[in-house]
Amino acid sequence: MSIETGYRLADNSRQLRRLFDDRVRGIGLTGPQARLLLALERHPDQNQAFYAERLEIEPITLTRIVDRLEDAGWIERQADPADRRARILHLTDKSRGIVSRLRMSVEGLTEDMLEGFAPDERAVFAQMLDRIAANLLAARQPEVAHG
Repeated sequence: MSIETGYRLADNSRQLRRLFDDRVRGIGLTGPQARLLLALERHPDQNQAFYAERLEIEPITLTRIVDRLEDAGWIERQADPADRRARILHLTDKSRGIVSRLRMSVEGLTEDMLEGFAPDERAVFAQMLDRIAANLLAARQPEVAHG
């Protein structure tokens, strides 16, 4: 368990993202558009800065994605009552169908990824991923000064 583990995690993540992008292209979306729609479903009523951070893209890039999805009628911007400069993003009724198709695509992708894993192995794997996420989050936190 050396640097190889990190490389394998990164490589698998890259492959998963590429496969996701290929599959959502068949629905008529780009990968970033699909990730934004799914993020809006999972974390509704946040401002654009939240989603830019969540998707790890620059705010101007997110604005372009939002412009296209808003023009298509799939999302809408509303003023943020807490910050008049910010906009809160919402899914529209029209987007519910596409989000449902995206969710089904992700579920299929997950099944493909975990092919051959027994249910108990899947549960252990999920627990391990949660622990890795917690460890990585803790490693990003600034060290607390002692004394």
